[in-house]
Amino acid sequence: MAFLEMASEEAAVTMVNYYTPVTPHLRSQPVFIQYSNHRELKTDNLPNQARAQAALQAVSAVPSGSLALPGAPTNEGTILSGQSPVLRIIIENLFYPVTLEVLHQIFSKFGTVLKIITFTKNNQFQALLQYADPVNAHYAKMALDGQNIYNACCTLRIDFSKLTSLNVKYNNDKSRDFTRLDLPTGDGQPSLEPPMAAAFGAPGIISSPYAGAAGFAPAIGFHQATGLSVPAVPGALGPLTITSSAVTGRMAIPGAGALPGNSVLLVTNLNPDLITPHGLFILFGVYGDVHRVKIMFNKKENALVQMADASQAQLAMNHLSGQRLYGKVLRATLSKHQAVQLPREGQEDQGLTKDFSNSPLHRFKKPGSKNFQNIFPPSATLHLSNIPPSVTVDDLKNLFTEAGCSVKAFKFFQKDRKMALIQLGSVEEAIQALIELHNHDLGENHHLRVSFSKSTI
Repeated sequence: MAFLEMASEEAAVTMVNYYTPVTPHLRSQPVFIQYSNHRELKTDNLPNQARAQAALQAVSAVPSGSLALPGAPTNEGTILSGQSPVLRIIIENLFYPVTLEVLHQIFSKFGTVLKIITFTKNNQFQALLQYADPVNAHYAKMALDGQNIYNACCTLRIDFSKLTSLNVKYNNDKSRDFTRLDLPTGDGQPSLEPPMAAAFGAPGIISSPYAGAAGFAPAIGFHQATGLSVPAVPGALGPLTITSSAVTGRMAIPGAGALPGNSVLLVTNLNPDLITPHGLFILFGVYGDVHRVKIMFNKKENALVQMADASQAQLAMNHLSGQRLYGKVLRATLSKHQAVQLPREGQEDQGLTKDFSNSPLHRFKKPGSKNFQNIFPPSATLHLSNIPPSVTVDDLKNLFTEAGCSVKAFKFFQKDRKMALIQLGSVEEAIQALIELHNHDLGENHHLRVSFSKSTI
């Protein structure tokens, strides 16, 4: 990835026009060219430039997964002699979903990826990724640690794992051995279809040359915060446009509206005696704005949940599938339906289908809302807000106890007594408490706001 400043705007226009219909190649690698939103380059910060140059050399050194690194320092072998080819990746501020395919796209740029395992630990989405060679892992860590996958979110924190090899038993949406295509899916969950990765056209490392036209901010490559950006240009170092099995060619984003892909989820293995459309609306509403919910009339353990767009559907699916709710392990997959149909007039429904598209309880209706930065996996610790001054610790503890929860710990925020953390007996308790107590009337025109916390007490 690079910036190139031409002598004049006319020269830049000429270059882009020339190379748009015919993609240029450097050392057999296709190069995609687009306009930057910066007027000039400033290259006076030498330490940052050196790191950026090293990272860029790493990209060019392994253009198609080759293991040879021409131009690498002569002492590279001694530096990497005891280093693992396995990286441990933690993704912070997980607003957009990050699938196994997305990780494969990004990290394949630095060499042959053999295996990936994804999991949630300590309320964080994590992955273990094995390269064919430790040198590839070294350069991937150097170039990608601290970067955002998408604009202003999904930050990569990368370390070397103590493991030297990964043992993958199943090829599905949680784990993959790219050297063993014969492995079973294991849990019966279908692997994510290849086009699904293209549904998340949010800008970042993975972006489209047309992202600007689609109404998104410029693609972010090396952020200023990482020390890898060119000073004074914290925007884009161009999109890392990667072709792999997950995406054919460049990821074009058609139009500026909702992201392409299916926004309807099929939710199965529900407890039919306790689940309600409102309960699903509150729970899935943690990860996006729920427009409609339909519990199946003849099979009430199944439901359809329609989110505002495909990215929110994927985010809710990633976080909620596999969680326990009312004693049963909830499963969420993408539905074949493109929308939830409301019942026709006179059609028997028993109140199982609800339209929430105009609900005042949507968390993400305001552009730039702080709620976008506070999306976390389900956890036993809940974040409470909008607490009136008259409500005490005991009031809140009793509220949760009466809802059937065991309260393990509680504390108000020191600087803002309108907010607090409450730790419950289990993640399942916290999920049920969130469903039952989010928007609970605390008096004084205050309704309790409940969300999952990344912190513990």
